Amino acid sequence: MTVAARFAAHALEMRFSDLPATAVERAKVYVLDSLGVGIAGSSVDGGDGLLRVASGWGAPAVPVWGRATRLAAPAAAFLNAWQMHNQEYDCLHEGAVVHALATTLPVALAAATQRGVTGRKLIAAVAVGADIAAGLGLASKAGFRFFRPGTAGGFGAVAAAARLLGLDRKALEAAFAWQLAQVSGTMQAHTEGSPILPAQVAFNARAALQSCELATLGWAPPQAIFEGPYGYLSLFEGAFELEPILESLGRDWRIAEFSHKPFPAGRATHGGIEGVMALQADHGFAAADVAKVEIDAPPLIVRLVGRPPRADARASYLRLCVAYAVARVLKNGAIDLSDFRGQALTDPETHVLAARVATRDDGNPDPNALAPQTVTVHLKNGAALSWRCKTMLAHPARPLTRDQHLAKFHRCLAFAATPLPPGTADRLIETVDRLESADDVGALGELAAGYTPR
Repeated sequence: MTVAARFAAHALEMRFSDLPATAVERAKVYVLDSLGVGIAGSSVDGGDGLLRVASGWGAPAVPVWGRATRLAAPAAAFLNAWQMHNQEYDCLHEGAVVHALATTLPVALAAATQRGVTGRKLIAAVAVGADIAAGLGLASKAGFRFFRPGTAGGFGAVAAAARLLGLDRKALEAAFAWQLAQVSGTMQAHTEGSPILPAQVAFNARAALQSCELATLGWAPPQAIFEGPYGYLSLFEGAFELEPILESLGRDWRIAEFSHKPFPAGRATHGGIEGVMALQADHGFAAADVAKVEIDAPPLIVRLVGRPPRADARASYLRLCVAYAVARVLKNGAIDLSDFRGQALTDPETHVLAARVATRDDGNPDPNALAPQTVTVHLKNGAALSWRCKTMLAHPARPLTRDQHLAKFHRCLAFAATPLPPGTADRLIETVDRLESADDVGALGELAAGYTPR
């Protein structure tokens, strides 16, 4: 049996009742979190231009979160996926380094709007999408050259959409093949901090819906889509080991292993952010007292966010610059969505502080490791203050409280491009809290866009 066949069997044959309570609860947490992040992303610079272009991609049908507008299903999935990832604030599987919900949830809700599905079906679709997207990331034994949140995430979105659209196993295998033909996104946009980076997630989300449509043509597709010499893993990852991932399907639910994002910047910046916040809280020093900050971390951290701060850089670059993020914390004691907008980006004091932050490779042999990390703040009086974490805040081993989760959600909704009606946050929270009892999840997209549900 091919890998595509095994993935398809898992995606279509699992039942909601197979999910443990923890997986259901975490799926609901990340559905709500993802909607909030996607709503906040509606007001990020560049969104109006993308909306103008995407509006020409077909008749409006599916709501765009935070915008009080509708687009054709592939276009809405594209824009909602871009909004979810454009602030580096969406949840991820740390071991896989995959932001699976950024593709899976926009595509699943677009499919659900077309068909009308229950909350249980949506939760199950999100769970299998997370399994496949994160599983592909976990199978890799190499540092990534391609942008895995988009590339692996797109296959998870295909599985979720196929389940909701009623595809059979053969059609889903064909949809995986069509996705391989469209999969895209390199690390060059990440390296340069280009605003095109989150669009790579969006392209793969849009492709997932198109792959499911194209699968109905009945063409004879390639078979070894994932494991073949020119299949996804060989081309996009290089070294990989699939069998442990395949054996875990139906046993290890990856959605329960996801991490929140407590801070609106790349996950690789979070150790530095938390460490400086903790040391400030414990020792009460001010930004002016700091001579330098050193962050000792795995090589992936240095690679992803150890870039030099630049006063002329755009927000998309600075969200992936730990020196800038730490400087904002030194200055303000915290970090917020507003730190990546407007005058904050060019603030002279911030960039003076950022120049004092260094990130160093600790020699960790795991190319995908994000922890452990050590943060050392050297004060001008000669004191050296250290903090160390084995796992970052909001990892499953250190989850956010419900109050922290909801505080983030409420803050995100304040950044909607089109202000949401009063009470929208509470209605969304209540709807997701009862999601497994919902007869039709269409209300989620309607509320997130600022509409009164039909």
